[in-house]
Amino acid sequence: MTPEHSQLRHDVAIANRIIERFHLSNAFGHVSARIPGTDRFFFPTRRSPGLADENNLLVIDTDGNVLEGSGSPNSELWIHARIYAARPDVGSVVHAHPLATIALTQIGQPHRVVHNSAGVFGVGVPEYSTIGLIRSRELGDNLAKALGSSPAVMMRGHGFSVAQPTIQGATVGACFLEESAEIQLRMLAAAGGDASKIREYTAEEAALVSDQLAGNPLARAWEYYTTAAELRPLGS
Repeated sequence: MTPEHSQLRHDVAIANRIIERFHLSNAFGHVSARIPGTDRFFFPTRRSPGLADENNLLVIDTDGNVLEGSGSPNSELWIHARIYAARPDVGSVVHAHPLATIALTQIGQPHRVVHNSAGVFGVGVPEYSTIGLIRSRELGDNLAKALGSSPAVMMRGHGFSVAQPTIQGATVGACFLEESAEIQLRMLAAAGGDASKIREYTAEEAALVSDQLAGNPLARAWEYYTTAAELRPLGS
């Protein structure tokens, strides 16, 4: 195993623990990372993301074959496999079930950029409206099609899947997307449910703050989330 692969395995494990510690998922949910230059990815075994172990990860290809590792993969491995197949630019996928995002999908509200941290989603977050788990290649392809070239897709009643070039970007982005959904719900409540009163960022404003948050700010956020995830206990 190369030092780069060892670091990536560590990052996959900590990213899974982040989504549990920060309440994006609890017993379910998963983060993966593409092995650079391949059609394979590191994926945790079938257990809570809060229990992910860098020494017990699976290697899976985009056809859903488990190539290395012991244990069973989550049945929704197809989310990851088929997004990687459709998007060579994607290096990491986060699938989680955060409550605010689920609430937005179930009141028929699209995601809107309403604060700086959500700027990366200014190009739009489409919705995958089919109910149910992604447990087949066909459904994985359908989800990847709904995602298109976007950085994330909301899944009705199910959460979201975030797709980014790096595991740091995908994990931090997932935290920011749920934060954005929470703010949007508060704004809707404050406005008496009138979505027309929400003052959202224009595409140009979103692009500006997205650029400003790249580089060192992303690294700073990753440092915070990884450190906090190591200190917080499971289920905190």
